[in-house]
Amino acid sequence: MGILNVTPDSFSDGGRFDTLDNALSHVDEMLSWGVDIIDIGGESTRPNAPAVDSDTELGRVVPVVDAIRARFGDEIWLSLDTSNPAVMEQGIRAGADIVNDVRGLRGVGAREMVASLDCPVVIMHSRGEPDTMTRTMNDLATYADVVAEVVSELGADVQNALNAGVKREHIIIDVGMGFAKNYEHHVALMKRLGDIQAHFDLPMLFGVSRKRFLGEILGQFTPAHNHTPADRDVVGAVAHLLAIQQGANIVRVHDVAMMAQAIKMWQMVC
Repeated sequence: MGILNVTPDSFSDGGRFDTLDNALSHVDEMLSWGVDIIDIGGESTRPNAPAVDSDTELGRVVPVVDAIRARFGDEIWLSLDTSNPAVMEQGIRAGADIVNDVRGLRGVGAREMVASLDCPVVIMHSRGEPDTMTRTMNDLATYADVVAEVVSELGADVQNALNAGVKREHIIIDVGMGFAKNYEHHVALMKRLGDIQAHFDLPMLFGVSRKRFLGEILGQFTPAHNHTPADRDVVGAVAHLLAIQQGANIVRVHDVAMMAQAIKMWQMVC
């Protein structure tokens, strides 16, 4: 899954692909490396990111979905990185295939909308909201047992989706790397991804591309902490391969070229 942020303020590539021509050029590049899914985001979910209204998000996302379908046809899968039921509805109607909700379908009307659209959905574990996540991190990132609590909270979101009519065969889980979790929590989750997937017996998406956790690993080698998010791609590729080894079905990345090469090598020898 290749990331396409059509926002001006995403933490890694905000503003790079927020014009239609730039977005399509990036899709073309990712396709050349064999990407399977494009994840289109019209609202930044980085810490402290402000919420956007429906009209703004729709204006960013739907024209890109239309344009990708017009230029590249129906072979590529398109995912909507959104928690907004209106964006879900109009994006799927425009030709997208998947809803990817970092808020776990907890928003008003989100579960019911996904059920009515009868489409695949990624349900991610998270706590809080992006615009308050940093200010409340000490409270949100408090776990007695992070694996058990993520399983419990994610399980509740999955069950609520099922209760609302979302089909079990449409659900993909995501442990929510980077969302209300500190360094130790990320390490613990990465060590137990296989156990978590076995518990749910559902497909798993894993996404840690360019996130702070990887920067903290890099910081162990570069005390000045002067690296950029893109400098995290090598350690990110390793993290995603470790997730694949534990059963992750989809990896969500910024650098499709590096990840595609890493997966090809892994497939040759494993």
